[in-house]
Amino acid sequence: MKTYNYTINKEHLKSLIDFSLFKNEKNILIQIFCGEAKDILENILNTILKELPNAICIGSSTDGEINNDKISTLNTVITISVFEKTKLKIAKVNEDDSYSNGKKLATLLCKEDTKLLITFTDGAKTNGEEFLNGISSINNKVIVSGGMAGDNAYFTQTFISCQNEILTSGAVGVSLSSSNLKVCNAYNFNWSPIGIEHTIDEVEQNRVYKISGLTPLDFYEKYLGEYVAKSLPATGIEFPLIVQKNNIPLARAVIAKHEDRSLSFAGNLHKGDVVKLGFGNVELIMSNPLKSLFSKCCVKDTETFFIYACMARRRYMPNLIDIEIKPFSKIAPTAGFFTYGEFYHNSGNNELLNQTLTILALSEKDGVNYEEKTIEHIEDTKLSDHAKSLQALTHLIQQSSKDYNKQSKELENGNIYAQNLIASQKQFLKHAVHETNTPLSIIMGNIEMFEMEYGKNKYLSNIEVAMKNIFSIYDDLSYLVKKDQVNQATHDIDIVDFIRSRIDFFSSSALKAKSKLIFKSSKNKIILNFNEIKLQRIVDNNLTNAIKYTLPNEIINVKLEINNNECDFIIESRSVQILDPQKIFEEYYREEVSKDGFGLGLNLVKRICNEENVGIKLESGENWASFTYTFKGVL
Repeated sequence: MKTYNYTINKEHLKSLIDFSLFKNEKNILIQIFCGEAKDILENILNTILKELPNAICIGSSTDGEINNDKISTLNTVITISVFEKTKLKIAKVNEDDSYSNGKKLATLLCKEDTKLLITFTDGAKTNGEEFLNGISSINNKVIVSGGMAGDNAYFTQTFISCQNEILTSGAVGVSLSSSNLKVCNAYNFNWSPIGIEHTIDEVEQNRVYKISGLTPLDFYEKYLGEYVAKSLPATGIEFPLIVQKNNIPLARAVIAKHEDRSLSFAGNLHKGDVVKLGFGNVELIMSNPLKSLFSKCCVKDTETFFIYACMARRRYMPNLIDIEIKPFSKIAPTAGFFTYGEFYHNSGNNELLNQTLTILALSEKDGVNYEEKTIEHIEDTKLSDHAKSLQALTHLIQQSSKDYNKQSKELENGNIYAQNLIASQKQFLKHAVHETNTPLSIIMGNIEMFEMEYGKNKYLSNIEVAMKNIFSIYDDLSYLVKKDQVNQATHDIDIVDFIRSRIDFFSSSALKAKSKLIFKSSKNKIILNFNEIKLQRIVDNNLTNAIKYTLPNEIINVKLEINNNECDFIIESRSVQILDPQKIFEEYYREEVSKDGFGLGLNLVKRICNEENVGIKLESGENWASFTYTFKGVL
């Protein structure tokens, strides 16, 4: 095979191309990469097909063109390939959806000996991933190459062509069938993930609605700034989302912005996909791309290279992009264009790539074996000072990202260890609380039996008071470690009788502290629908706190007062002034560290009151304090 490349200029097409070279050829493939207006492509097609009516001709609008070692924009490149032993077939499709387009195109073009399918789609309406899935449903073995049409980053209208017909939607393709044609493909990605991982929360095919709790537009604004977010998709395409699929890092670049702040990407994403933002790794991009192809197959006898590369590569470093292209043109004629999405075949899978340079090596020479992986000496590219600076900056970003990931992993491991430690501590407390209940009950039971048989004495009374304090602490701990298992059922409780019974339980503790509990109620019976376990924690903690902090030889007033449909439970006494009422309900806070306790009781009370919509009012002055709890919905 032979390939001839031309860049259209002011010179007339007939003067630029010697059509006599191709008059007697039977298998001619013409690809037209047009960075100009549709009418210019139309004129070119009419001229070429008039001169070469038997040629197979496909074309695409671009975001840049490749002619050997030259990169251009807003121009048109024509590449004419002549095959000796390869049959060509062309087709166009424009079905209702992208999947159907791929399926129909493969049905029309793929035969038993088809080695390669070169296809172009529009870049605005087609879902590239669904299109490739359609091809795979018919044939997942043939190598697929090509890409989605561009329009110089205007994102308004792209176009493709099949023979002399121009389409603004759908797909065109040509199949290359032969037993002699050798085909090798490879790709260079060189975009590296950076920053933390994010999760796709809401998505419908290639339209994403939520990323880690943010709208995609808010997400891009947060991480790339307001200017990039406002300018999407023309600006910011260089920073795609990167996701791993079939062991290939796939970039998903923004292709459309919507009024609801969702974004469409050049390829599907799925709910639960873990993604990172990506950036162009200049250090890798500027390394010789032939190394990637040489590591896959021997290309020294390649007769033609076709390159379909992402627009983002050219726009990311426009003054350096030729570094990637030049090495290929030194081996064989090279042509291609910059796309809105690249098609790549990998081990039975057709993938839509972004930010990628895809390379196609073709040869009809006898004896060529692309399966031989021969690494030959590759001349290193000489870099300018500016390029070296970019390379160093990229290396800094990459190394900083690695350090950050390492520290994040260490932090994650430390967090897992801490969580396991907390879980073990909770389990220990559960067992400890459970095992404590039996001996406490035995001690209290024996105290009561001793008193019944021998009567009370000072020592036994002290033990009883201490035991009741321990029981109160035990009940708090038991509630805290088992709160998720507490029976949440409520029932009607006579709160007058309930509080009187708890006062009786703690009366000996009050006497021991030289205080006295006095109870008054505005009614003899007050019915409240409440959870009994939670009510006991509110009452007991307030009674024990009052006993603990009331001044010696003072009365602790406990009152129940009805106001409309509400009942106020009030505990007041002469005590040391509460200096920081805002902190008194905080966990582990104690104003008098000399007093016994853990500082958990009132925090537990506040949690229960929040859960059950119980009002709290705290008042304190010099030598007095009052706690009021308002229960709603008294029956």
